[in-house]
Amino acid sequence: MTLNARVLILAKDDRLAGPLAEGLDRLDWKTVTARGPHAALAVLADLQVEAVVIDASEGEMDAFTTAARMKAAYAPRRLPVFALGAPGDAIDSGPFDLVMAPPVHASQVAMRLDAMVRLSVAEEEFELRALTFADRGRRLDAPVADPAPLQILTVGEPAPKFLALSHALRQSGAEVTGAFTAYTAFDYLHERAFDAVVLWAGETHAEALSIASGMRRNTRLFHIPTVLYQRSGTEIGVAEAYNRGLSDIASAETPEAETAQRVVALARSFRRETAIRRALDKAKGSGLMDAATGLFTRDLFAAHLSRLAKASQARRRPLSVAVLRIADRPETVRLRGEGWIDRAIPQIGSMIGRLVRAEDTAARLAPDVFALALPAAGQGAAKAAAERIAAVIACTAFDAGDGQTPFTMDFDIGAAEVDPNESAAQALERAAVRAVTRKAS
Repeated sequence: MTLNARVLILAKDDRLAGPLAEGLDRLDWKTVTARGPHAALAVLADLQVEAVVIDASEGEMDAFTTAARMKAAYAPRRLPVFALGAPGDAIDSGPFDLVMAPPVHASQVAMRLDAMVRLSVAEEEFELRALTFADRGRRLDAPVADPAPLQILTVGEPAPKFLALSHALRQSGAEVTGAFTAYTAFDYLHERAFDAVVLWAGETHAEALSIASGMRRNTRLFHIPTVLYQRSGTEIGVAEAYNRGLSDIASAETPEAETAQRVVALARSFRRETAIRRALDKAKGSGLMDAATGLFTRDLFAAHLSRLAKASQARRRPLSVAVLRIADRPETVRLRGEGWIDRAIPQIGSMIGRLVRAEDTAARLAPDVFALALPAAGQGAAKAAAERIAAVIACTAFDAGDGQTPFTMDFDIGAAEVDPNESAAQALERAAVRAVTRKAS
């Protein structure tokens, strides 16, 4: 048995599971396979997997009941369950986090698994954050997905197949907006909120891939599921498509109703994630946050970090912290003395708040020191997240007043993973020491 498996695949045979397991293993989503519900529950008792994939395409397995039992067995840790070929209506009321009809590509599944695991961690974070705020007399409203019809943007020429897919999406209850060009598409995307985008490849993929890449460069549009719809004979390489930022690809030769179901499943998952993020964002109006930045205060962060550490042990998930300190350099020291750094702090705090994941907690520990708590993340991931945030801020020119040249800022960064035998405060101290050491070097 694979001791470091991240994904449990439950399937009665290797028809779908074999190629999927091989592909996921190559993508660093190590798998372990079980042939029946009892074997699957035994695996869950022995290993801490991150997600489950159930092959329900044959209809011979009671996937609904099995998924519910798996989720209950893993509590308080949330276990995402991805079903292949399960009934489409099960996603509304059942235990499945995502339902897709085969065939599926390993890169496609890996991307969905990553999003599902993150969403589960975000839901856990909301529960913990609600407790932290309740200790201080503040109530956080539970996340509720918008009940309005799903909003889907289709982009491309009005080819018969594409029009048929738009009609199938409307038949599923979604509201569909059509855009013929990339310019019109981005106008719509900046004016309205969409739950998914479907791109028609047509004769070439250039414009569709350009739109997908453009969305991935925009922080507001980054997470919207993007599906490439392509005709036979013009297929792009599957792995390349996902590397270019696409969430899924579909063939025009597949029945439109089936493709519409896949798009709707992605859209529903995204709307659920959006509800979690909005619920967490409401904490900024609680009156407990740092007034200048909207981030956690030092004391609030300390209390929440302690709760996170206890929860991470109970859920057997890693927890890491990172510290970002505005670096001292001659220009920065001068600007700090003239008060310009203080005037830039609200913008810096706002940027940090937008750049962290929904499940991460960002705080202002001191006038020029920020911290991150990253559940379900190792030290390397925490350091990478802090470096990405610092890189974005380093590219930003801050206003230095009339007649003054705009200025930029760098950060000293340190990161640490909370060890089983230490407190979260000790890990935070280690991260701060590493930031200071980096500064000295």
